[in-house]
Amino acid sequence: MLFRRRKRRREVAELWQALVAHRPTGTSDVAWDTADPRHDTAAEAVVRAAAGRLVRRYVPTYSPWLTPLAMLWRHVRREVTQCELFTALDARLKAAHAFFDRDHQDSERVVAIIGAHAA
Repeated sequence: MLFRRRKRRREVAELWQALVAHRPTGTSDVAWDTADPRHDTAAEAVVRAAAGRLVRRYVPTYSPWLTPLAMLWRHVRREVTQCELFTALDARLKAAHAFFDRDHQDSERVVAIIGAHAA
């Protein structure tokens, strides 16, 4: 997992590069909603270098029902950060790791949260 304090163009490019490196074969789809990629030369360079293995899927702005990850983040916020005061970033990260470690053990729960159907 990659954690960054911000999600600027450079961080997006780093994330996409890590995704491509993590899956050396096959295609990875990325849901892309609000940013204009034509103004992001670093991210565009990653997409070009991936030679078709990294595909952006554009979704309309403010449409969380089309982005399953938004559904998962809603649960993260509800179970981890809502009404919680963390005194340090490390404490927040530990709470987030615990959430994902717990859900990693129950993939059917994650599939139900994001509204997907098991294959």
